[in-house]
Amino acid sequence: MTANTDAKQPVMDRALMVVAAVVVLGAIMSILDTTVVNVALNTLARHFHTKLATVQWVATGYTLALATVIPLTGWAADRFGTKRLYLATIALFVTGSALAGLAWSSETIILFRVLQGLGGGMLMPVGMTILTRAAGPQRVGRVMGVIGVPMLIGPILGPILGGWLVQDLSWRWIFFINLPIGIAAFITSTRVLPRDAGQPGVKLDWVGLATLSPSLALIIYGLAESSSHGGFGHAQVLVPIAIGAVLFVAFIAGALKRPAIALIDLRLFKNKVYSGAMATMFLMIIAVFGAMLLIPLYLQSVRGESALTTGLLLAPQGLGAMISMPIGGRLTDRIGIGRFVPAGLALVALTFIPLTQIGAHTSYVLLGIDLFFMGLGIGLAMMPTFSGAIQTLRRADIARASSALNINQQVGASFGTAILSVLLASRLIDHLGHGPGSGIGGTLPAAVRATVAPKMAEAYSAVFVVALVLVIISTLVAALLLPKHKPEPVEDPDAAAVEAPPAVLV
Repeated sequence: MTANTDAKQPVMDRALMVVAAVVVLGAIMSILDTTVVNVALNTLARHFHTKLATVQWVATGYTLALATVIPLTGWAADRFGTKRLYLATIALFVTGSALAGLAWSSETIILFRVLQGLGGGMLMPVGMTILTRAAGPQRVGRVMGVIGVPMLIGPILGPILGGWLVQDLSWRWIFFINLPIGIAAFITSTRVLPRDAGQPGVKLDWVGLATLSPSLALIIYGLAESSSHGGFGHAQVLVPIAIGAVLFVAFIAGALKRPAIALIDLRLFKNKVYSGAMATMFLMIIAVFGAMLLIPLYLQSVRGESALTTGLLLAPQGLGAMISMPIGGRLTDRIGIGRFVPAGLALVALTFIPLTQIGAHTSYVLLGIDLFFMGLGIGLAMMPTFSGAIQTLRRADIARASSALNINQQVGASFGTAILSVLLASRLIDHLGHGPGSGIGGTLPAAVRATVAPKMAEAYSAVFVVALVLVIISTLVAALLLPKHKPEPVEDPDAAAVEAPPAVLV
């Protein structure tokens, strides 16, 4: 399909909307599962009569499985075709969910969560590839705005859903809830996703796989350990990060020698729009995801709110994002992202100014208004940057570019949460010593919390200053690197040879 014919198509025709809905179903499962389990960790520790540190691997194992399998996505999509791969990942994820819900020990639930993560890690990048190819360069902003909603709503709905299921039903339902969603996604995917043939001749970069996947898992693991060890100066943190960094450099060296089969095609970074968007997105995610960690921690630790109430209090942020994401998508398809993404990030920065003054009794009404405008800014910035990164790529490059985008997101989020978690732990000790309230995320008796809450709030407000600085830096980088005019689509001879998607069967 050429750029000209694509431009004449309806902006969001029925067939494309149905494909987007199917992809969103898969995205919702994957993203909800990264947060819904967190509220059940204490319950799981009691149920399996084990330590919380052991049960923590229910979350950590899933995250590491995601990081390990994402680099394979681009090759697998080219080798087997996106539709077959998407169906396989849904089946793997649902199977892992069912087994995790039936787990009979801490060891089995960790194992089944890893299996679940191997499926979940591919759902987002394959879904992005399917949507981007179906939409074409002229409509990519709009459809990516659709898939961006669950990316931001998931972390908010996760605690709400998880808290309700654990409190009123059983911890097993945090896994069983994926079964009806996954079955519906699988059935509809078989009927509505366009058929695409794989390329049996595509070779797997075994050397790249042996370096990139372990490097990401080690780096993310080391960053995750930094918060539990109170800093980066411990062997449990430094050793995995150092080994991961060496492996990552080895991957880059190998990929430059074998660009045709590399898991991540580094030649894509010659595209200035793609490389500028990737740099902006990495800094943005460090700032935004790291800062978003602080707000639920504040609500639970300083204000003593439950996971369910915390999720409800965060809802205005999701509402703001839902309103602005479609607007950001339309703007992406019409003008250069450099003309409005910096404005969205600037709005986020403005909303962090009140948070630098947050106290032990800050009004929830004012906090809700602030979070609403924060969501508006995030919706205008995040998914348009994703879209801008792939807007000028050839169809054949999209699968591996999507893998790189998701790696960028995972590592950036890990960096952001690690940096701000360590800073928060340090500030809490500075304000409270090693007494009650000095640990991140701990629960305190109401009487004790009333005494230490003002000092705890001072620690949070100090870290929000750092978060504000990070957001300002990402805003400046976006203003400098992102294109001010919409780039012209690249000549794509592959697109003309692709079959039109079949009629949607509903």
